[in-house]
Amino acid sequence: MSTKMTGPVEAYFEGRNARDLARALSGFSETAVVHDESRTHRGRAEISAWMQNTIEAYDDHSRLLGVEADGADLIATAEVSGNFPGSPITLRYRFVTDGGMISSLEIAP
Repeated sequence: MSTKMTGPVEAYFEGRNARDLARALSGFSETAVVHDESRTHRGRAEISAWMQNTIEAYDDHSRLLGVEADGADLIATAEVSGNFPGSPITLRYRFVTDGGMISSLEIAP
């Protein structure tokens, strides 16, 4: 498994960890969808609010463990630590891109 990333996926992880939400959000399309914790967030405004809310609630940070392609999707695996039961946990992030932008992100154990 490689850990080399570029573009919007790299901006997402680096931005979240640095608490630079503009950078974290920069790779998402205007109509992107995020699925996390059994909730769906549609569009950049909802995704931005989701990022802010989860950072405030969990003070989470991700350590990238690996990245692999699954067809056209990119699967990133990261150890996530923060203020939540069971920390740290390993999560899988499935990124779908379209035109160089993230169109969908699904986060699951």
